[in-house]
Amino acid sequence: MSIRHATQADLDPLSELLDGYRQFYRQAPDLDGARRFLQARLERGDSHILVHEGALGELQGFVQLYPLLSTVRLAPLWLLNDLFVSPQARRSGVGRALMLAARELAQANGVGHLKLATEMANHTAQALYESLGWQRDTTFYHYGLLFDTQADQG
Repeated sequence: MSIRHATQADLDPLSELLDGYRQFYRQAPDLDGARRFLQARLERGDSHILVHEGALGELQGFVQLYPLLSTVRLAPLWLLNDLFVSPQARRSGVGRALMLAARELAQANGVGHLKLATEMANHTAQALYESLGWQRDTTFYHYGLLFDTQADQG
């Protein structure tokens, strides 16, 4: 198993994975939108994207982390916003390997706190996270506020 940082050369296969991830969360297919979004991330360097490459060089999954700051901890934290493994590669250790690589990358960058959110019904992902030492937040409620905006998705 090979995990590495995504590059511009990965844009097409990575866009397919991101589009699959979005469809998993019941979004309409939008391969062009996924490509534009990833192109912006890679150009701006505002996220860390790790990809898992199979034995034949095919991308089998990815994890994306966004740097944030914690005022309470007075320290950086990263949001592990996206984890996706292609259906063909599931149950082969790809998700676990990506999660461990994300942890190692954060630690190597002096980040002492990772956070993530997952759907309440995604028990498979929850089992993976908990097997890796992640703990469900029982202290804080998390809220969201959505805006109807035409802002650039990039």
